[in-house]
Amino acid sequence: MSSSQPLVETLAADLQPYLDRPYAFFGHSLGALIAFEIARQLEQSPQSNLIHLFVSAHAAPQIANTDPPIHQLPQADFIRKIADLNGTPDEILHHAEMMELLYPILRADFAINETYSYRPGPALACPISATGGLRDSMVTRPELEAWAEQTHGPFAMRMFPGSHFFLNEVRPLLLRILAQDLLQSLSRFQGNPASHGFS
Repeated sequence: MSSSQPLVETLAADLQPYLDRPYAFFGHSLGALIAFEIARQLEQSPQSNLIHLFVSAHAAPQIANTDPPIHQLPQADFIRKIADLNGTPDEILHHAEMMELLYPILRADFAINETYSYRPGPALACPISATGGLRDSMVTRPELEAWAEQTHGPFAMRMFPGSHFFLNEVRPLLLRILAQDLLQSLSRFQGNPASHGFS
């Protein structure tokens, strides 16, 4: 699957049996974009229980991607670009059998990200928390701050030491902060299901 809409529709349908209780989404990099689009689709339900969206290391969706696309590069060049991101262990990049399995998945992921077309629509009701790495060369602070435009609720942004995959370096701290935001949203939701947000 190499375009976002069929993927979003499939995942949203698969999640339906689990949406009868409060839920939140976390997405990192391309996952942030997919989580956002699923959240937009599911919030159209009159009984949406979405209480929070966490997005990490991806520009807000309304910001056009101006980076040179890599999903159509020759295989060797594509793998070099993947290695430059420091998100895939060298042991995997140099393991022929593993790469044979992962290569088409990685290429499809980048195709989704690089061909994504934002469709304007209502902002989300739930809060959004955005996180990024201080040394991430792929996403700027203003691009993360622009996620604020995608919610009518509270918005929080936090920057951490590290590059694009900063979450691997600050996992315990990041999890604590995400849990705090989530507990606030859950408490607010339970007190008043018609509204979401930080206290």
